[in-house]
Amino acid sequence: MITTDLTPGSPCWLDLGAPDVGAAASFYGAVLGWEYEAMGEGEGEGAEGDQEGEGGAFRKDGKIVAGLGRLTEEGARSAWMIYYSVTDADATTRAVESAGGTVRVAPRDLGDWGRMAQYSDPLGGQFAAWQPGKNKGFEVADAPGSLSWTELYTTDAAAAKKFYGGVFGWQFADMALPGGGGAYSLITPAGLGEERMQGGLMELREQDLALANGRPYWHPVFAVTDCDAAVAKVTENGGSVQMGPEDAEGVGRLAVCLDPSNADFVLLTPAQS
Repeated sequence: MITTDLTPGSPCWLDLGAPDVGAAASFYGAVLGWEYEAMGEGEGEGAEGDQEGEGGAFRKDGKIVAGLGRLTEEGARSAWMIYYSVTDADATTRAVESAGGTVRVAPRDLGDWGRMAQYSDPLGGQFAAWQPGKNKGFEVADAPGSLSWTELYTTDAAAAKKFYGGVFGWQFADMALPGGGGAYSLITPAGLGEERMQGGLMELREQDLALANGRPYWHPVFAVTDCDAAVAKVTENGGSVQMGPEDAEGVGRLAVCLDPSNADFVLLTPAQS
């Protein structure tokens, strides 16, 4: 369960780099019921901010759920970036480097909002850290229209667990996938119980990661009240579906989707407990 309590090592923010900010705002508004607030309209700038004057925040029922900015990195694909809460971004950066990761954006202050940095793990999976200041992160999680889970597709699960365990202190618990499909590793922040599981990682072949040219990647899972209805909105608004909707025992009904710029995300209607 993802919360807004800023536990170190837990997701606290996510933002989307999109080639067309307006189109992305319209798409996610239709699919998830989000309202887009451009930078300068309020205090919803988000963790990474917007260096080009094109970006802002998404709100759901008035509460900030994510950020949006124009994709400016040459050769980069449109994708969601997930930020994990840390108490010291500089110490996290040293831990990333010591564990064999790469610093993509060195720690920097964003006014009094907080301090951020972006990284790649040793296999190429991109993620970020957020040391909160005035901006603590998203204002709602684990509710319809908000982040409910994070997931890493990687080419080496053992190496990924060693890296992220070293950087964030994450705890892992493996569960067998149905049909002999290998293992899925559940992620829990350091020192917390399994009721605070926040994500998972799964090993895939390089050829199964074509979306990122064979490199590992993280993606968000958004909770929705009706997976099938949300998927219909995806396709009606120019997105596509990679898998589903289908039922996953004990998890719920889910679909893996792409937005019109091929940024990937998952829609999930959780199973009733």
